[in-house]
This record gives sequence, C-alpha cells and structure tokens, in this order.
Amino acid sequence: MSFPWAKHYAPTNPLMKWMDERLPVPRLVYNAVGAGYPVPRNLNYFWNFGVLAGAALGIQIITGIVLAMHYAANGGVAFDSVEHIMRDVNAGWFLRYAHANGASMFFIVVYLHIFRGLYYGSYKAPREMVWLLGVVIFLLMMATAFMGYVLPWGQMSFWGAQVITGFFSAIPGVGETIRVWLLGGFAPDDAALNRFFSLHYVLPFVIAAVIILHIWALHIPGSNNPTGVEVKGEQDTVPFHPYYTAKDGFGLGIFLLVFAGLLFFYPNYLGHPDNYIPANALSTPAHIVPEWYFWPFYAILRAFTADFILPAKLWGVLAMFGSILLLFFLPWLDSSPVRSNNFRPKARIAFWILVLDVLVLGYCGGSPADPAYVIASQIASIYYFAHFLIILPMISRSERPLPLPNSITEAVLAKHGGTSPAQTALSTQS
Repeated sequence: MSFPWAKHYAPTNPLMKWMDERLPVPRLVYNAVGAGYPVPRNLNYFWNFGVLAGAALGIQIITGIVLAMHYAANGGVAFDSVEHIMRDVNAGWFLRYAHANGASMFFIVVYLHIFRGLYYGSYKAPREMVWLLGVVIFLLMMATAFMGYVLPWGQMSFWGAQVITGFFSAIPGVGETIRVWLLGGFAPDDAALNRFFSLHYVLPFVIAAVIILHIWALHIPGSNNPTGVEVKGEQDTVPFHPYYTAKDGFGLGIFLLVFAGLLFFYPNYLGHPDNYIPANALSTPAHIVPEWYFWPFYAILRAFTADFILPAKLWGVLAMFGSILLLFFLPWLDSSPVRSNNFRPKARIAFWILVLDVLVLGYCGGSPADPAYVIASQIASIYYFAHFLIILPMISRSERPLPLPNSITEAVLAKHGGTSPAQTALSTQS
C-alpha cells in the first residue's frame, strides 16, 4: 500500500545528503519508524507488544553473547560453569537471571501479541504474510527456548531433553534415527550439549532476520487497527514518530518495570527447583515438566493415552505440532470479511472461550499426569482444534456482524464524543 501523503526524507545537512546518496540508512529509518511511516490514528496499547518483543529479543541477544563467553558445553562441567557465572563472574548473577527471565518476558509479550492478532483479525488479507512470518518466528522461539533450557544441565534440563527428544522416536521408521541425529547419540550427553549450545546461539540471529522480514511485510499493507477498517486517507493516520514512539516508550517503561521486579525480587519464581540439582541419568525426577510457556502444548502432547490405529505417543506428537501448524492456515479458515471481533459478537465469545481453554491447557500441562488433569487436557485439546477447524469457520459463514464505521476517523470521533465528517455534512445540509 502506498501512502501519498507520507512525508519524504529530505536531508538538509551536507553530510546527511552525502550519506543518503551512498548508503540511505537514515532514509530507511525515517520511512520505517519516523514521520515517513503513517499509521492508523486509533491504535491502542495492544499495539505495543511488537516493540516489546523486539526489546526482549535484544536483551536475550546481548545477555546471551556475554554468557556464552563463560559457559562450557560439556556434560562434566556445564552445571559448574553456570554456578561459576552466578558466583565468580562480575554481575554474572544479573546476566544469568536477566537471560532466564528475559525468555519468559519474551514469551509473555509474544503470546499477548498473538492473541491481539487473533482478536483484531490481523491475520486477514492483505496481511497474511505478516501473520505467517509471525508464526515462523514463534516456532523459532520455541526451538531456541527448548535448547536453552537444556544448557544449565540440571535435572530438569537433562530429563526434559530425554523426554522431549524421545517423542520423535514415535515417528514410524525414521523416528529413532531423527532422535539419535538430534542428540548426537543415544542419550543426552556432550554431543547434545554442543549441538544445542551452537543452535541456541545462532537461532536468535535467525529470529532477528525473520523479524526484519516481518516488519517489511507489515509496511506494505500498513498496520491493522482496532476497527479493522482500512485507512482511507490522510485524516485516518498520524506519523509513527512522535505519536507512537512516545506510546511505545511508555509501554517499554512498564515492561522494564515488570521485568526488573521479576529479576530482582522473584528471579527463580518461573524456574523449577530440580534444575538446581546437577543432571543425573540414574535419578528420574518425580514430575518432569518443560518451562511454563510450553505447558499448553505439553498438555496436548499428554492428552493422548490410548492407541487408535496409530500409537498414542505418535498421536500426541502430531497433535502438539499440529496445534501450532494450524495457525498457518488461520487466514483461510476464517472467511469473514470483518476483521475486528469488536464487530463480531459470536466470534468475540468464541475468542474468550479459546483464551480460557488455553489457560486450562497451560494449567494441566504444568500439573502431574493424574487422571483428572489428563481428562481436562483431553477436553481442552478437543476444543482447541474444534475452535479453529469447526467453530470459527461456521461463525464466519453464519454470523451477522455489527455495522462498521465508514472510516477510522469517524470511529475515533464517535468514541470521544466528536462529530464525524458524515454527521457534519448532514447538519450543514439541514
């Protein structure tokens, strides 16, 4: 989408002119986050989460680079090297806790970002590619986080790697070969640590590259907005800077305050006590769980307990991966022309039931595999897939949406008690 009313970069300083002619980085920044990039004037604070995710990734990359200077990817000393970082490296405790809790903060803002996209229909045309690249980023995050969780080489790290990679062996024919290839052996050991460490170090830079594509894809159609109505003119937009840089700055301040509170007062709250015990291949923990941000998918994995044509273990693996891959098809599963759930009463109810369902899955995934939690996981898993494959397509075909505003400006003025251009024209004629 082109914005003919957007301001164009016109340097006046001789040095900036020279730079712009040879390496137009200032022009790129100006058009990406400056006054040269118009955005809908009605964006709320739910549009902060993209910037917050970028800030969280920056924290992870910076702290991860420094931690890698002191970490040893060797089964005999990996746990001790983490203790060395915590006790002997200057500010090592701060870097380690910032990296560990930064991963949780990263997933929190990304989950909020995803659910915001689900609520406001940001996956719909013409923004399908933005959504698809976002799902790719999410998959890369999950792979990076899993490998990072193994590196401290505590009890939960070791057994998490053992259990999760063990599920690949359920794939007929090639499963065990894939598992051995992933681990570099028949059980997690030095080879697995070296592989996971290398990939854990590289993947954040891959994520950063895909984020650049994600932002590039976003700048072609422009941002979605709470009404889901497309921009119709200059009156519907404001420059990204200073309006949304200030808004994002406020959101970033809140994010850093929450992050600091977690980091300085509850640094181990989101971790597992067993991971402060050195890995022991001869002692299985009573309750093996992944990090909290994997709990909903872990609950789906454990929901299959009986063989039906295929082994239950294979069904669980297929369902776990399918629950994420399903998001790739969402732009075509929801055929409603209306984007925002603000104007879709039935879809809005289904959305909040989905939110509750994911929370139930998360709770069950972090709980012991008792029969009550397994049954709850099965019910919640059925609803999760039914929401995307049955309920949402049916609603999109049968629902009668509420009337949409004629423009973003009209919606803003109506919300704040102003007069829309249409109302002004009517009053003038009368």
